[in-house]
Order: sequence, then C-alpha cells, then structure tokens
Amino acid sequence: MINHDTSRTWDTIKRDTDERLAAAAKIVGSGKVVRAEDAVALLEAVIRPFDRVNIEGDNQKQADFLAQCLCAVDPAKVHGLHMVQSVLTLPEHLDVFEKGIAKKLDFSFSGPQSGRIAELLGAGKLDLGAIHTYLELYGRYFLDLTPRVALVVADAADREGNLYTGFSTEDTPTIVEATKFRQGIVVVQVNEIVDKLPRVDIPADFVDFIVTSPRPFYIEPLFTRDPAKISDARVLTAMMTIKGIYAEYGIQNLNHGVGYDTAAIELLLPTYGEELGLKGKICSNWILNPHPTLIPAIESGWVKSVHSFGGELGMERYVAARPDVFFIGPDGSMRSNRCMSQVAGHYAIDAFVGATLQIDPYGNSSTATATKVAGFGGAPNMGCDSRGRRHSTAAWLKAGAEVGAQAAAIGPDLHRGRRLVVQILNTVAKIRDTKNPGQFKEIPAFVEHLDAEKLMKNANLPIEPVMIYGDDLTHIVTEQGIAYLHRCRDIEERRAAIRSVAGKTPVGLQGSEEERRRMRELGIVKTPADLGIDVATATRDRLAAKNIMELVEWSGGLYDPPAKFLPRKEDPSRQ
Repeated sequence: MINHDTSRTWDTIKRDTDERLAAAAKIVGSGKVVRAEDAVALLEAVIRPFDRVNIEGDNQKQADFLAQCLCAVDPAKVHGLHMVQSVLTLPEHLDVFEKGIAKKLDFSFSGPQSGRIAELLGAGKLDLGAIHTYLELYGRYFLDLTPRVALVVADAADREGNLYTGFSTEDTPTIVEATKFRQGIVVVQVNEIVDKLPRVDIPADFVDFIVTSPRPFYIEPLFTRDPAKISDARVLTAMMTIKGIYAEYGIQNLNHGVGYDTAAIELLLPTYGEELGLKGKICSNWILNPHPTLIPAIESGWVKSVHSFGGELGMERYVAARPDVFFIGPDGSMRSNRCMSQVAGHYAIDAFVGATLQIDPYGNSSTATATKVAGFGGAPNMGCDSRGRRHSTAAWLKAGAEVGAQAAAIGPDLHRGRRLVVQILNTVAKIRDTKNPGQFKEIPAFVEHLDAEKLMKNANLPIEPVMIYGDDLTHIVTEQGIAYLHRCRDIEERRAAIRSVAGKTPVGLQGSEEERRRMRELGIVKTPADLGIDVATATRDRLAAKNIMELVEWSGGLYDPPAKFLPRKEDPSRQ
C-alpha cells in the first residue's frame, strides 16, 4: 500500500524566501529598485547565517559594490556563510572571511588572492570545500552547491527588473538560473537603470532586487598581452607549435590559454603561417575571449568564428564591427557566455594550447606553488581528452590513430580520436629576485615533484591541485623541441620523451644524448632542426604586430586599449 504523508510541507524553501522578501520590503518598499545606501541593510534582511552565497566574481567583471556591501554587514546578523564563486579577484572576496562573515569556500580560480587564501587556511579562518574547473563548479550550482542568495552584476536594468548583461555576460545567466529556480534570491548590481534596454539578457521574473552602483563595475583586461613583451624564445616555441602541431594535424577548432606563448602564435599566423601556406588549413574556429593579439589574424582572413567566455576591455567596438566572426546579438553587441564556451571547449575543440609553471617527470603539470592556492579556471576542462566525444574531425582521428596504447585500451578493431593537449614553457624561467633588486633567479620548469604536492599538505587539501594530468597531455613544447607524448607506448617511454625536451633541469639532466637520439628516431621528439626551423630566424621581427599601437592600426582604430597598456606621454614640464 502506498502511504502518502499528508502532513509534510513541500514548499519550505519558498516559504523561507517569502519571509526574507517580506523583511526586505520594510527597507525597499514596493518594487525592485534599491538605493545604494540601503544595500547593506538589504543584504542583512535577505541573507541568513550559514547560507550558501554567490558573489559574481568572474574572470573579468566583478560585482564589486555588492562585495563591499557584504563586507559591511553586521557579523552578529550574518556569519558562517558558504561562498561559492568561480573567481576571487578582489580583496573584499576574502575580507568576509577575516571578519567571520564567511567560513567556507568553493571556487575555481583566485589569481591575485592566491597567497591570501593560503594564509587564511593556515589561520583557520577559511575552510576549503574544493578547487573546481569552471564547468565543474557550474554543474554543482545545479546539484549540491546551489546558492541561496546570488549577488550578480549587469550593465543595465529597466525598472521592471529586466537585465542587459552586454558584452561581458560571462557567468551571470548560469548563476541566476541556478539560484532562482531553486527559489533563491537574486540581487543585481547595475551601472544604470534605463527606460529601454538594448536587449533583454535576463528577464525580470528572475530578478528580486536592483541596486544602482555609485560607480561602474570593475572589469579586468585579463587577456590583453602587449606584443612588445614577447621574446625571441617565445617566437621559437610558437613557430614549432604552428609547424610541428597545428600544421601536422590540421588543427581547425581550438582554444588558446592566456599568456605570451599563445599570443606569439596568434601574431605569427599572418606571417609565418602565410609562409607555410596554412591559411584555411588551420586555426579557423576558436573558443576564445576577444584577444587583441588575434586582430591581425582576423584582419588577414584566417579566422572564421570566435565564441567568447567573456569580453575584453577595449575590444567592444572592434568585436561589434566584425559580426561575421563574433557572436553578435540583434542589438549589435556581443554576448559572451562562459558556461557555453566551456561546454564547447570540452567537447568541440580539437586542441587546447596553454602554458604552465611546472611539469614533473610523468607529465603532470601545475601552476600552484607551495604558498599560493591559485586554482586553475577552465584549463583542466579543456586540457583533457573528452572521453564522451563522439563526433569526428580529421585532426581528432589522426591524433587518436597515433596513441601508442590505444589497442590495449579498446581492442584492435575500434577507432577512437584524441584531443590534443599542448603545454608550452621554457625549460628554465628567469624571474626577478625580490631580495636583490636588478638580479634574476633561474627557476627550473621541470621538477621531480610538483609544488602542488607541498600545497596539498600545507593547505590540508584532499588531493594535489594538478592542472593537467600527464595521461591527458599529448604535447610538450620547449626551446629544446616537441615531445609527442601520446605516441609513447608506456610510461617509461613517456618519461624518456619528457627528459629529452627538459633541458638543463633536474629532470632533463637525468637523460642522455643516446636517449634523445632514440626518441627522435621514433618520431616521439622533434627538435627545431627536425622541423626545418632555423633558430636564428626565430625573432620578434616575424610578429605581425610588435606593440599595442600596431594592434590599434591593424584594427582600423576600432581597438581601444586600456590606459595602462598605452605608451606614457612625456610630461612637458620635465623636458
């Protein structure tokens, strides 16, 4: 017999939400518009102790005013919060832990706050749930980490509460949908309230309160790289990547991680790529923020399409003027979407190409250090072989056919492709010695043990924060050459290949010239000479643009670089 419990209440979450909204109404009155000076009181009304709360901290745009307001609430009223957010960029994101307003954290990337997270962990002021990839964290928003209250940011709103998230939409739709459809409360910081929006990105039904910030929200030009800072060494590794990987596999669909290594590749497509006759054969379809260093390739006809995780400060007018390339709405502006780009980055691209700080003898890579909990953003999501993929491309199938252990894994009769995952780095990095001004220290990139192992112990993490595991990595590119790791038949061959491109590092010094020669004969390692590249010709002269102002010229004046990237004007009073 089926026994229905008629006494159970099935809408407890909604009832709790209604109580919070009723408390907020005493501050706000009717409607959704909240005065900036009432924002702290609003948060104290709608947030309860131990709530799960999201402050929109994206790669670029930040709900900075709401973050400051949360820091200003009374810890006696609001405390023990569980913060769930993709990126921690602002000091306020961690001030809430110092003040006891928040206690637990689940996140993806911390960047400038990475050292402070480690300090708070050591002091017992912060409990870490997990470090996620972006897509992994978004998935948990809809499972076991749904925010009870979301504090998000948009360009503009109308008085009904419809939102225009604009060029840098990023995480907003994902956060709002997860929160609102679990009967949560959505508070939005906007730059302005207007009578008519350019387009409606999020409907008013999903929004509870709108706060006009005293100033425009902060946005970080995270993906801008000045070509003037690209070294000859990076030109060399970029040339090797183009000829030894992109051309060899015919890579059409790809993602570039942020950094000077990939910026060099983008700036070599209209020059070195043209020399090799590769236009139309590689680098057509991108999952990528609007990198300014991609402008020359776009203008030269290399790029068919770009879908973006977020915007990039200064690229608004250029992107809007290239609707054949970028995803542009009926209003004439781009709408980025980090979640959808991450989905495409996991399943649809043939190659992920990025940089790292350390690689161990097995090919595991990490950007973590022993004293910084940096996270990894979307790199692990795209820097892995998507085992659920079922559509084929020539590049994917060619890489799969070369996998040394493929038959042992799925038998000799079946076919399966392989995502190319490429890590570019110099074998030894030169960094400024903070203790000795004007001096540099040499830090080996190939190490016996990743700093991630120390960080796991120091921060009491359940696993090491590895960015890309060795069994997902297919290629390592250094100034010594390219290691085609997926061609290795076993772990010892893989270790030999890594040693062969590791140079004069603790890992590389364990190899021998005989071992390197054997790896080259097997086609597992290729040097610049093997690729027909004269190292003497790998210079900055090959770059399509050599500084920021040349990128502006390529754009026809449509690119507006942030002020910090512009040449400094001379002060006439000092002349």
